[in-house]
Amino acid sequence: MLFDFGNVLVTWDPYAAYEGRMARADVEAFFEAVDFPTFNARQDAGRSWADARRELAEHHPGHVGTLDVYTENFAASLVGPVPGTEEVVRELRTLGVRLYGLTNWSAEMFHEAEPAAPAIGLMEDVLVSGRVGLVKPDPRIFEVAIERFALDPARTLFVDDSVANVTAAGTLGFRTLRFEHVEGLRARLRELGVQVAAA
Repeated sequence: MLFDFGNVLVTWDPYAAYEGRMARADVEAFFEAVDFPTFNARQDAGRSWADARRELAEHHPGHVGTLDVYTENFAASLVGPVPGTEEVVRELRTLGVRLYGLTNWSAEMFHEAEPAAPAIGLMEDVLVSGRVGLVKPDPRIFEVAIERFALDPARTLFVDDSVANVTAAGTLGFRTLRFEHVEGLRARLRELGVQVAAA
């Protein structure tokens, strides 16, 4: 098994970092000004938060404080385990299935992951995009995972909530599941002959 983490094992909501700290309209203005998905992808690709802050000060100085609120309260954006997935991970571990992680995540923030979702700590090893300077769906990060974890893609199920990431994995021969809910994960595993409990 090769797991994505965000919104598969741990629920991530960037707005939650601001709850009770800033008005949502101000947060939305920041997200729009910096194109937050692209901004965040650069963090996942290895840009430091210090560099991000310097660039923001140059191009959007009025939003530096908003970024600071996010980085200082990042842990609050991890709002807890995705319901039911930890139980699946524990079943798989009991069954002797090898468990690995492949996550797009800032290297500097990854230490917050396991406290928010203990299932992450059950992985044998994890490849963090920010540590290798590659992000899904770049095929190269999957190739790094194949080599590092000694995976046979044809015998590995890759689970991710992103269509683009699942598609990329499929082109490299992985079995795949676009994660939507734990019931679908259990059904896909049973379809592949893995004897987890039915949903």
